[in-house]
Amino acid sequence: MMQLFHSVSQQCSRITTEQYSTSFSSAINLLHKDLRAPIHNIYGFVRFADEIVDTFHAYDKATLLKEFKQQTYEALDRCISLNPILNSFQLTVHRYHIERNLIDAFLHSMEMDLTRQCYDRAGYEEYIYGSAEVVGLMCLHVFCDGNKNLCEQLKPAAGKLGAAFQKVNFLRDVKADYEGLDRMYFPGCDFRNFSAAQKAAIEADIQEDFDAAYQGILQLPMKARFGVYVAYKYYLSLFKKIKQTAPHRIMQERIRIPDYGKMVILAKAGLRSQLNLL
Repeated sequence: MMQLFHSVSQQCSRITTEQYSTSFSSAINLLHKDLRAPIHNIYGFVRFADEIVDTFHAYDKATLLKEFKQQTYEALDRCISLNPILNSFQLTVHRYHIERNLIDAFLHSMEMDLTRQCYDRAGYEEYIYGSAEVVGLMCLHVFCDGNKNLCEQLKPAAGKLGAAFQKVNFLRDVKADYEGLDRMYFPGCDFRNFSAAQKAAIEADIQEDFDAAYQGILQLPMKARFGVYVAYKYYLSLFKKIKQTAPHRIMQERIRIPDYGKMVILAKAGLRSQLNLL
C-alpha cells in the first residue's frame, strides 16, 4: 500500500505542474516516460515554495515558508511526508542522490524574496543561483540517472540553462514584479526610466547563458535531450520576442508566445530530432 501512497503523491505533483505551467508540462511530456514523474516532483516542490513568497499576501508568508522549510527537511530525514508534494520530492531526492546543499540554496533564495526588494550584483548572482541554477542541477541528476561523470561534466551548462530561463522570466514579468511585488532583480536598473542600453546589457548576459547551455543540451542522454531542447527553444523564442520589444512596452505588458508559435517550435524541433541534428 505504500506504493499507492507514493503514486498518489506523485500524481499531485503532476497535477500541480499541469495547472501552473502548460508550457513546462508540455516539455516534460516530451521526456522519456521514466523521467517525467521525478521532474514533476521537483517542479511541484519549487512551485509551492514560490507560491508562498509570491502570492500568499493575506497570510504570514515568513511563518508559512519557515514551516514549509522545516517540513521539507523532515520529509528528507524521515523518507516520508503526509504532504504529498514533499513526499514526492523526497522520493526523487533519494532516488537520484540530489545534494542537500542544492535544496538549502533554493530555500535560501525563497527567503530572500521575503525581505529583499533591490539587488546589487552579488545579491543578484546569489539569488539566481539559488532560485534557478540549482533547479537545473536537480533536474540534471534525474537526466543523468547515476552517471556521475556526465553529471559533473554538464553542471555548468545546466546551471546556465536554469539562469537563462529565470532571467527571461524576470524580463517578461518586470511589470508584475516591480508594480505588484515591488521587486527589482536586475542590479543597476531603474525601471521608472528603463532604457534601451539597460535592456541591451541584460539581454547580452542572457544570450551568453543560452549559448553556454546549448552545448550542454547536445550532450544530454537521449531520454532527456529532446524535451530539454524544446524547452530551450521555447524560452529562446520568447527571449527573441522580448529583444524586439521596446523597453517601455516591457513595462506595460507581459510578452508571450502564442499557442501556434509553440506548435511551430515543437514541429521544427521534431524535424531536427528525426534528422539526427540534436
